[in-house]
Amino acid sequence: MTIQQFLVYLSLCAICVLTKPTDKKDRVHHDPQLSDKVHDDAQNFEYDHDAFLGADEAKTFDQLTPEESKERLGMIVDKIDTDKDGFVTEGELKAWIKKAQKKYVYDNVERQWQEFDMNQDGLISWDEYRNVTYGTYLDDPDPDDGFNYKQMMMRDERRFKMADKDGDLIATKEEFTAFLHPEEYDYMKDIVVQETMEDIDKNRDGVIDLEEYIGDMYSHDGDADEPEWVKTEREQFVEFRDKNRDGKMDKEETKDWILPSDYDHAEAEARHLVYESDQNKDGKLTKEEIVDKYDLFVGSQATDFGEALVRHDEF
Repeated sequence: MTIQQFLVYLSLCAICVLTKPTDKKDRVHHDPQLSDKVHDDAQNFEYDHDAFLGADEAKTFDQLTPEESKERLGMIVDKIDTDKDGFVTEGELKAWIKKAQKKYVYDNVERQWQEFDMNQDGLISWDEYRNVTYGTYLDDPDPDDGFNYKQMMMRDERRFKMADKDGDLIATKEEFTAFLHPEEYDYMKDIVVQETMEDIDKNRDGVIDLEEYIGDMYSHDGDADEPEWVKTEREQFVEFRDKNRDGKMDKEETKDWILPSDYDHAEAEARHLVYESDQNKDGKLTKEEIVDKYDLFVGSQATDFGEALVRHDEF
């Protein structure tokens, strides 16, 4: 297996990220991630750029002059204003942000589709996926990197079968999307929960206790004192995660944790953008109000440079 193929496997996991001892691992799934940047408008607007444009498009805007940014932003506003009444509402902005999120998912699927559809028939069979991803490494009983590829393959096969609605072990593009991004599909959410619990439940008793929950995010690694965020997570487990107060999270409690249904990030971001840009406070935005805040929505080469001067971290 090449490094690229192994990274593909890692991208399929519920969220399996190796972290430094004091880093926090976030297993919570929302809609496709708005941004991996910190949302801190006091420092910069990078989170908002990614959320509004999508991360790839935001990088393109970073290279533009302020004049070019404003011109392109004006054209985007025309697309967001779906009822063509000259105003952008919070609902229209939310729909646009969700569209940018979905584009990330489908672009990711397109990038991988050509690699796995070996016979170019517009479908991906389990055999095609298995052969490309694992190949001859399955025959090696003692791989140098120490990974158990057979166990990985079994886990992938289980997820593939779950995504494959008609059970023919051949995935359409929609089924392959469900395989790669199971958190996006209601019928796949149980497999996301199952994989997460398998990762964290070290004693295999079918539930996640407090130490397993903390151990998934943090390793003492010789540290005498826990960081404050670890203490906060302990409190979160007791007060909110363990809803029935029995000292552990069962399947439903784990699902509530990693697949929260009571918070919509796109809605929150849309509300934030309207609040920051609505000069006359009428609850909706004109093109002029949005373009006037172009640095919040899209940024540019010039604004990035200005932010660098403020932060003093580029020199």
